[in-house]
Amino acid sequence: MTKAPIAVALDAPDLATMQDWAQQASPHVEVLKVGLEVFLRDGHSSVTSVREVSDCDIFLDLKLHDIPATVAGAARSVAALAPKYLTVHASGGAQMITAAAEALPNTLITAVTILTSLDQNQLTTMGWAGNAQDIVVNLAKQSVDAGARAIVCSPQEVAAVRNAVGNDIVLITPGVRPAGSDAGDQKRIATPQQALADGANILVIGRPITAAGNIAEAAAAIAATISN
Repeated sequence: MTKAPIAVALDAPDLATMQDWAQQASPHVEVLKVGLEVFLRDGHSSVTSVREVSDCDIFLDLKLHDIPATVAGAARSVAALAPKYLTVHASGGAQMITAAAEALPNTLITAVTILTSLDQNQLTTMGWAGNAQDIVVNLAKQSVDAGARAIVCSPQEVAAVRNAVGNDIVLITPGVRPAGSDAGDQKRIATPQQALADGANILVIGRPITAAGNIAEAAAAIAATISN
């Protein structure tokens, strides 16, 4: 079975539920994402428990953002988990990103540009100059120059980012919603097909899969839609 380029967000209420979700989804997707809430609650067990039931790549989504020395230390603290992806905030600056990349050379340090929960009005209120796409592209280029090997951006900016960073960088897009799905707290969204057509490598999908009555069927259905 060919797995789809999807990272399922395992934002589960407890380890047993997360293991169940991982086991159901993993035959159909390439990546499983362990986020900040789960990692703070369950620590390293949040990753090891997923690995017990799945052979998927691990996306450790901690969005580190601190001075370079602290981020380097935090990256080293998860080295034993060997995640394929570890997120840091692009806005932390080049030195911070370089510190993470040097501390964890076997992991793809993944720079998060602008959260998909933010829209243009909010960015302006926060003091960001320019439109969302220009901000995201600028952050992406700086991050890649500093050592990031993957970028998180919304599907609305992914084509511009792909053009700016080339084909060797992995582009990961949250804010992906199958047609007819509830957008939830996501603002800058697109369908899976559109995100992939625009240059995304991995689509982050959570509730459309994990909130379904049958997670395996939901993951398989979305994977089939992408394949078609």
